[in-house]
Amino acid sequence: MGEHRNPFGAASPDGDAGHTLTVSDAVRRCRWIAIDISAPEFAVFFVSPSLERARLVPCFDSQYPTLSASTRIASDRDGEAIVRHARTSTLPCWWSNGAATASVDAFSRLEMADRTEQLVPAHPGIAFPVFADRGQCGLIAFWGREIVLTDDQVFDIHARCFSLFNAVATIRSNELRKMPSISKRELECLKLTAKGLTSEEIAASLKLSIHTANQYLASSTQKLDAANRTHAVAKALKLGLFE
Repeated sequence: MGEHRNPFGAASPDGDAGHTLTVSDAVRRCRWIAIDISAPEFAVFFVSPSLERARLVPCFDSQYPTLSASTRIASDRDGEAIVRHARTSTLPCWWSNGAATASVDAFSRLEMADRTEQLVPAHPGIAFPVFADRGQCGLIAFWGREIVLTDDQVFDIHARCFSLFNAVATIRSNELRKMPSISKRELECLKLTAKGLTSEEIAASLKLSIHTANQYLASSTQKLDAANRTHAVAKALKLGLFE
């Protein structure tokens, strides 16, 4: 049988009801949404639980299994305003890159969307705040110069984003349950690795021997089922294990 699409835009083979959703399935769902609004790029973010540092934690984007430069910039920048919006509102928000494009023209006509700070440099876009059954919140963003949206389409796209995010949150929760517990020290070593520190620098910073620092890194890499410490940092970021 061929493919059919459900009301939330998921492309799935017939008889797929018993299929366990994977990240690849979620990426495919998001790509269908992007195609429907002519958005060349997209990203799914979780909002960090920390109240001290407002941050978007990337889950995946249009370049899955890697992350695009635009998504990395969005997650690294100080996004206090848009994160606060994602935590407290369900109203979609859009941004401009300062140029007159079809996207900006379409966004400016929307009644059910607010203008916000620029999330992705050089590209206009729109982001949909989303919430999952487990209390997690996030943001699904689409950007590009030729995005076409009407107010009626905004409601449909937002509903599909909610369904998508709930599925992604379920996948993430299942991954966390299956993963062995990572100790505070292991997490500290990973955090410093993410900042570009070497084993020697990590050991000095945490007042450990180099051997012990390497042991913590090896253990966390194994627990995350990662190929190396760089891969372990990437997986920890996607799982939201540290800010």
